[in-house]
Amino acid sequence: MGIKPGINMEFIRRAEKPFKWGVAKAAEIGYKFCEPMVHWGRELMSEAGYYHTISMNEDPLEIRDILQKHGIQASGLSCHSPLARPEISVEYIKQAIRFAAEMGAPVCNTDEGMIPEWMDEDTAFKIMHYTLKSVVPVAERHNIKIGIEPHQKFSVHTDKIIKIANLVPSPNVGFNFDSGNAYLGGVSDPYEMLEAIADRTFHMHAKDIELQQSKDERGKVTGTAVGCACGDGVIDWTRIVKILKKAGFQGVLSVECGTVEQAEKSLKHLNKVIAEQKA
Repeated sequence: MGIKPGINMEFIRRAEKPFKWGVAKAAEIGYKFCEPMVHWGRELMSEAGYYHTISMNEDPLEIRDILQKHGIQASGLSCHSPLARPEISVEYIKQAIRFAAEMGAPVCNTDEGMIPEWMDEDTAFKIMHYTLKSVVPVAERHNIKIGIEPHQKFSVHTDKIIKIANLVPSPNVGFNFDSGNAYLGGVSDPYEMLEAIADRTFHMHAKDIELQQSKDERGKVTGTAVGCACGDGVIDWTRIVKILKKAGFQGVLSVECGTVEQAEKSLKHLNKVIAEQKA
């Protein structure tokens, strides 16, 4: 497979369009992979066609058919649910794994979530161990990977994101590296983090950060909803691709940007960088 560009469906969030429209637009731009986002139950905006997320009450085979109609494959499933809150995440992630298996998404991406103020680090890791211990057998049965993403106060530290993934030893637990979140966290060098986890990275969020956001927020936040177009920000994509290639990464760089225009620019830039590293 090699390294391929894909698109996270957040690229149509500001366009206020539904999932089907976004898949068609991704194919029109030239993407061959996309990363759907799921939610529980029903909510007004996506039901009315103004938002891109999919309810896990839908038929996953119908979602698969929508993708196939446009020549798109699912690179993964964005099913973020707080590992440190098992009352939410255990059943949510289990259902997402089953949904992913049926629709053909090989990875479920998540993170430790917002940690309650009363919860100390030792308690958080014990609770995350319980959550992962509960969901990993389901992932193994369905042959779905769980990608831990740098996105909150523990996982933006290289040693701590590795600690989370090691809580339950399994070939199905690894990483969904997010370049923008790792960069904004400001506590671990994002390239050094990627080098440390690349051999267990299943999927990647290709998120670039514009210079002004970097100046305003780096070291003050642990993530951001979407980035700018890849190539327009501070991330060194050539260095990212070189690290992944050296590690033998066979997967998708799922672009996380905020507009259709940024998705177009990102695809052109990533295709150029990937082609240069093949030469």
